Amino acid sequence: MLEMNEYMIKKWNGKVSQKDDVVILGDLSWGNAEETNSLLKRLKGKLYLIQGNHDRYLKKQNMELSRFEWVKPYEEMMDNRRKVILCHYPIICYNGQYRLDEEGKPRTYMLYGHVHDTTDQRLIEQFQDVIRRTEVVDAAGIRRAIPSNMINCFCKYSDYEPLTLDEWIECDKKRRGTK
Repeated sequence: MLEMNEYMIKKWNGKVSQKDDVVILGDLSWGNAEETNSLLKRLKGKLYLIQGNHDRYLKKQNMELSRFEWVKPYEEMMDNRRKVILCHYPIICYNGQYRLDEEGKPRTYMLYGHVHDTTDQRLIEQFQDVIRRTEVVDAAGIRRAIPSNMINCFCKYSDYEPLTLDEWIECDKKRRGTK
Protein backbone atom coordinates (compact mmCIF):
# COMPACT_ATOMS: atom_id res chain seq x y z
CA MET A 1 0.00 0.00 0.00
CA LEU A 2 2.89 2.37 0.79
CA GLU A 3 4.30 1.87 -2.72
CA MET A 4 0.92 2.67 -4.30
CA ASN A 5 0.55 5.82 -2.17
CA GLU A 6 4.02 7.01 -3.19
CA TYR A 7 3.14 6.47 -6.86
CA MET A 8 -0.12 8.43 -6.49
CA ILE A 9 1.61 11.31 -4.67
CA LYS A 10 4.30 11.45 -7.36
CA LYS A 11 1.65 11.56 -10.14
CA TRP A 12 -0.36 14.21 -8.27
CA ASN A 13 2.55 16.52 -7.45
CA GLY A 14 4.00 16.11 -10.94
CA LYS A 15 0.84 17.71 -12.35
CA VAL A 16 -0.51 20.02 -9.64
CA SER A 17 1.04 23.31 -8.50
CA GLN A 18 0.39 24.96 -5.13
CA LYS A 19 -1.99 27.49 -6.75
CA ASP A 20 -4.14 24.87 -8.55
CA ASP A 21 -7.66 24.10 -7.32
CA VAL A 22 -8.28 20.35 -7.10
CA VAL A 23 -11.66 18.81 -6.36
CA ILE A 24 -11.47 15.27 -5.00
CA LEU A 25 -14.62 13.24 -5.70
CA GLY A 26 -14.51 11.20 -2.51
CA ASP A 27 -12.77 8.16 -1.10
CA LEU A 28 -9.52 10.07 -0.77
CA SER A 29 -7.88 7.71 1.70
CA TRP A 30 -8.27 4.24 3.15
CA GLY A 31 -6.13 5.35 6.07
CA ASN A 32 -7.08 6.59 9.50
CA ALA A 33 -7.07 10.31 10.40
CA GLU A 34 -3.32 10.43 11.16
CA GLU A 35 -2.39 8.66 7.93
CA THR A 36 -4.75 10.87 5.92
CA ASN A 37 -3.38 14.05 7.55
CA SER A 38 0.13 12.93 6.61
CA LEU A 39 -0.95 12.28 3.02
CA LEU A 40 -2.70 15.66 2.72
CA LYS A 41 0.42 17.52 3.88
CA ARG A 42 2.31 16.08 0.90
CA LEU A 43 -0.22 16.98 -1.80
CA LYS A 44 0.12 20.23 -3.73
CA GLY A 45 -2.81 22.50 -4.53
CA LYS A 46 -5.88 23.98 -2.89
CA LEU A 47 -8.03 20.97 -2.04
CA TYR A 48 -11.81 20.61 -2.09
CA LEU A 49 -13.46 17.36 -1.05
CA ILE A 50 -16.73 15.87 -2.18
CA GLN A 51 -17.35 13.41 0.62
CA GLY A 52 -17.38 9.74 -0.35
CA ASN A 53 -18.72 6.73 1.48
CA HIS A 54 -15.21 5.65 2.58
CA ASP A 55 -14.13 9.04 3.95
CA ARG A 56 -14.83 7.92 7.52
CA TYR A 57 -11.68 9.62 8.84
CA LEU A 58 -13.47 12.99 8.45
CA LYS A 59 -15.46 12.39 11.65
CA LYS A 60 -12.39 11.65 13.77
CA GLN A 61 -11.40 14.27 16.33
CA ASN A 62 -7.76 14.39 15.22
CA MET A 63 -8.58 14.94 11.53
CA GLU A 64 -7.15 18.24 10.27
CA LEU A 65 -9.89 19.56 7.99
CA SER A 66 -8.08 22.88 7.50
CA ARG A 67 -6.25 21.37 4.51
CA PHE A 68 -9.57 21.48 2.62
CA GLU A 69 -11.13 24.70 1.34
CA TRP A 70 -14.46 22.90 1.91
CA VAL A 71 -15.91 19.42 2.39
CA LYS A 72 -19.38 18.83 0.90
CA PRO A 73 -21.52 15.93 -0.33
CA TYR A 74 -22.49 17.79 -3.54
CA GLU A 75 -21.47 20.94 -5.39
CA GLU A 76 -22.18 22.77 -8.64
CA MET A 77 -19.36 24.86 -10.13
CA MET A 78 -18.57 26.65 -13.37
CA ASP A 79 -15.63 25.81 -15.64
CA ASN A 80 -15.22 27.86 -18.83
CA ARG A 81 -18.96 28.69 -19.00
CA ARG A 82 -19.92 25.05 -18.37
CA LYS A 83 -21.74 23.85 -15.29
CA VAL A 84 -20.06 20.97 -13.50
CA ILE A 85 -22.11 18.80 -11.16
CA LEU A 86 -19.86 17.15 -8.56
CA CYS A 87 -20.97 14.22 -6.45
CA HIS A 88 -19.29 11.02 -5.27
CA TYR A 89 -22.31 9.08 -6.50
CA PRO A 90 -23.46 9.12 -10.15
CA ILE A 91 -26.64 11.13 -10.69
CA ILE A 92 -28.35 9.88 -13.83
CA CYS A 93 -30.78 12.82 -14.10
CA TYR A 94 -28.56 15.74 -13.10
CA ASN A 95 -29.27 19.47 -12.98
CA GLY A 96 -28.73 21.05 -16.42
CA GLN A 97 -28.49 17.75 -18.31
CA TYR A 98 -30.42 19.08 -21.33
CA ARG A 99 -28.56 22.37 -21.68
CA LEU A 100 -26.47 22.93 -24.81
CA ASP A 101 -24.57 26.00 -25.97
CA GLU A 102 -25.13 27.89 -29.24
CA GLU A 103 -23.03 25.31 -31.12
CA GLY A 104 -24.94 22.36 -29.66
CA LYS A 105 -22.13 21.41 -27.27
CA PRO A 106 -22.86 20.36 -23.68
CA ARG A 107 -23.16 23.12 -21.10
CA THR A 108 -23.29 20.71 -18.16
CA TYR A 109 -21.21 17.72 -17.06
CA MET A 110 -21.80 15.34 -14.14
CA LEU A 111 -18.54 14.10 -12.57
CA TYR A 112 -18.59 11.20 -10.13
CA GLY A 113 -16.56 8.34 -8.67
CA HIS A 114 -17.89 5.65 -6.32
CA VAL A 115 -18.50 2.87 -8.88
CA HIS A 116 -14.83 2.60 -9.92
CA ASP A 117 -14.48 0.22 -12.90
CA THR A 118 -17.24 -2.23 -11.99
CA THR A 119 -20.41 -3.80 -13.31
CA ASP A 120 -22.22 -0.73 -12.00
CA GLN A 121 -20.10 1.43 -14.33
CA ARG A 122 -20.97 -0.83 -17.28
CA LEU A 123 -24.68 -0.42 -16.41
CA ILE A 124 -24.29 3.38 -16.24
CA GLU A 125 -22.63 3.31 -19.67
CA GLN A 126 -25.53 1.26 -21.06
CA PHE A 127 -27.98 3.73 -19.55
CA GLN A 128 -26.10 6.63 -21.13
CA ASP A 129 -26.19 4.92 -24.54
CA VAL A 130 -29.97 4.54 -24.28
CA ILE A 131 -30.39 8.16 -23.16
CA ARG A 132 -28.20 9.48 -25.99
CA ARG A 133 -30.29 7.53 -28.55
CA THR A 134 -33.57 8.85 -27.12
CA GLU A 135 -35.03 11.85 -28.91
CA VAL A 136 -37.27 14.55 -27.47
CA VAL A 137 -38.80 17.73 -28.79
CA ASP A 138 -37.09 20.68 -27.09
CA ALA A 139 -38.63 23.99 -26.00
CA ALA A 140 -38.01 25.43 -29.48
CA GLY A 141 -39.92 22.55 -31.09
CA ILE A 142 -36.76 20.90 -32.44
CA ARG A 143 -36.38 17.13 -32.21
CA ARG A 144 -33.01 16.16 -30.75
CA ALA A 145 -31.25 13.49 -28.72
CA ILE A 146 -31.06 13.81 -24.95
CA PRO A 147 -27.56 14.68 -23.76
CA SER A 148 -25.92 12.56 -21.08
CA ASN A 149 -22.51 13.83 -20.08
CA MET A 150 -21.68 11.81 -17.02
CA ILE A 151 -17.98 11.12 -16.50
CA ASN A 152 -16.60 8.56 -14.07
CA CYS A 153 -13.43 10.16 -12.67
CA PHE A 154 -12.05 6.89 -11.32
CA CYS A 155 -8.38 7.56 -10.53
CA LYS A 156 -7.12 4.51 -12.44
CA TYR A 157 -8.70 5.88 -15.64
CA SER A 158 -6.23 8.80 -15.46
CA ASP A 159 -3.34 6.73 -14.08
CA TYR A 160 -3.81 8.59 -10.77
CA GLU A 161 -3.13 11.99 -12.33
CA PRO A 162 -5.59 14.80 -11.49
CA LEU A 163 -7.22 16.06 -14.69
CA THR A 164 -8.99 19.23 -15.78
CA LEU A 165 -12.57 19.02 -17.03
CA ASP A 166 -11.37 19.11 -20.65
CA GLU A 167 -8.86 16.34 -19.94
CA TRP A 168 -11.56 14.21 -18.27
CA ILE A 169 -13.81 14.71 -21.31
CA GLU A 170 -11.02 13.47 -23.60
CA CYS A 171 -10.07 10.63 -21.26
CA ASP A 172 -13.71 9.50 -21.15
CA LYS A 173 -14.04 9.59 -24.96
CA LYS A 174 -10.86 7.56 -25.44
CA ARG A 175 -11.84 5.05 -22.77
CA ARG A 176 -15.26 4.50 -24.35
CA GLY A 177 -13.85 4.54 -27.90
CA THR A 178 -15.89 7.54 -29.09
CA LYS A 179 -14.88 10.66 -31.00
